[in-house]
Amino acid sequence: RAEKTEVLSEDLLQVEKRLELVKQVSHSTHKKLTACLQGQQGVDADKRSKKLPLTTLAQCLMEGSAVLGDDSLLGKMLRLCGEAEDKLAQELIHFELQVERDVIEPLFVLAEVEIPNIQKQRKHLAKLVLDMDSSRTRWQQSVKSSGLASNLQPSGAKADALREEMEEAANRVEICRDQLSADMYNFVAKEVDYANYFQTLIEVQAEYHRKSLALLQNVLPQIKAQQEAWMEKPSFGKPLEEHLAVSGREIAFPVEACVTMLLECGLQEEGLFRVAPSASKLKKLKAALDCCVVDVQEYSADPHAIAGALKSYLRELPEPLMTFELYEEWIQASNIPEQEKRLQALWGACEKLPKANYNNIRYLIKFLAKLTEYQDTNKMTPSNVAIVLGPNLLWPQADRNTTEMMTTVSLQIVGIIEPLIQHADWFFPGDIEFNVTGNYGSPMHVNHNANYSSMPSPDMDHADRRQHDQARRPLSVATDNMMLEFYKKDGLRKIQSMGVRVMDTSWVARRGTTAVRKASSTPPAAQPPAPPTDLPATPHSPIPEHSLDISASPSPLPTSFGFPPGAERS
Repeated sequence: RAEKTEVLSEDLLQVEKRLELVKQVSHSTHKKLTACLQGQQGVDADKRSKKLPLTTLAQCLMEGSAVLGDDSLLGKMLRLCGEAEDKLAQELIHFELQVERDVIEPLFVLAEVEIPNIQKQRKHLAKLVLDMDSSRTRWQQSVKSSGLASNLQPSGAKADALREEMEEAANRVEICRDQLSADMYNFVAKEVDYANYFQTLIEVQAEYHRKSLALLQNVLPQIKAQQEAWMEKPSFGKPLEEHLAVSGREIAFPVEACVTMLLECGLQEEGLFRVAPSASKLKKLKAALDCCVVDVQEYSADPHAIAGALKSYLRELPEPLMTFELYEEWIQASNIPEQEKRLQALWGACEKLPKANYNNIRYLIKFLAKLTEYQDTNKMTPSNVAIVLGPNLLWPQADRNTTEMMTTVSLQIVGIIEPLIQHADWFFPGDIEFNVTGNYGSPMHVNHNANYSSMPSPDMDHADRRQHDQARRPLSVATDNMMLEFYKKDGLRKIQSMGVRVMDTSWVARRGTTAVRKASSTPPAAQPPAPPTDLPATPHSPIPEHSLDISASPSPLPTSFGFPPGAERS
């Protein structure tokens, strides 16, 4: 066959090359975009919804809500989230149907119909051109074989037939070429429309996400409102102000619960806050306090667990009860050598505490002062209480060396807490009602010293000490070994030089009367010194100031206490 004659212009040849590239890109995009659809392609909305993962998730959440019920916070959350996921599923179905109609199907038509049709026409034109070249070649050979001059036309039936065949082939080529050129030019002109498919994709996605965001923003306040309205929220490890705001309380729940129970069953417990409780008991009590429900009867027999829970709550606060902001001021006040000026400085720092912190530290110090009134029995003097509880009330914000913390910082903190306990009525004047909410029972006080044996006296002779050791029950005693070792060695002179009293161990070999011991702890001159006139008056505390009569007959014992629904909040 003769060589092929090129019938397309240079511009159309460039369009022909572009056709193949556009076809490849369109086909690949169509395939990937189809894979992004979560629903089944080509089915109506109802059938698509049943297969959608979001719909399945919404059904699962709603079923879980029905199982748990709306009386639980988790059940309410599941119901709200299930409704939101169902609405999101409906929006997703509408989005996918629109993408399928306006983007995926047009891309399929472009890649699998329009461009292949143009390419098919191009192949057909190439065949017609070959046919035309072939017929022309045969006619030319016929002319040469007739022996006529090249400027003369051949004659005869055969020559006429060849000429007609050639002219007809050329006519078919021209018609096909014109049609192909028109299609190619149309393709070039419609490239703006093809590009619009991708603009539509982004617009549809933006609309889908706007509607989805509106749905989520509408349901999110409802979810937050349910959580904020739910009373049973954990308190351990949470900021004090957040816990008080959520619970609507003046005094933190773990503080009031533990203090109230200790007032009833722990004031005469030997080594309170020093004897370590059972780890499992402590963990259980902390979890119960987090749920705001505690079995009073169970824990009234273990005051050390109650004291341990109170220490844990104070220690796990993100910020100490006496605040990071006032830390340097507390330390500077403790370093003042003159006792009267030191007390004035401590009083000034107290007045700067935030209201929530002031109310709670006032409540706690008042309780610790009442605890030390029973020091003949519980062996917990103000100094002892300050040593074991002070590091849980104040600590520095920056990390420091452990040895430095134990030798210097902790000792300064003891020098802060001990005067607060000794002169609680001066720092925080007025009586206080410890059972603020009135929801706590008064179990009969039991002397638990039979269950928890104290350390033997060093004055015992060897036989008595051995008999005492045999009678003792196993017990883990938190004696703050590092600090005690420090006291025994060079730290004693350093502490005394700082004006800080060491841990009072005179209870081991007790000599003298209670009156003598109390007199030794009072400040010289006036007791206590008058508040400075340049400082503001003591802020009024919202806590009712009614004294609690410990000796009063106990009220009937409830089985548990906590937040009764709606009662305490009112």
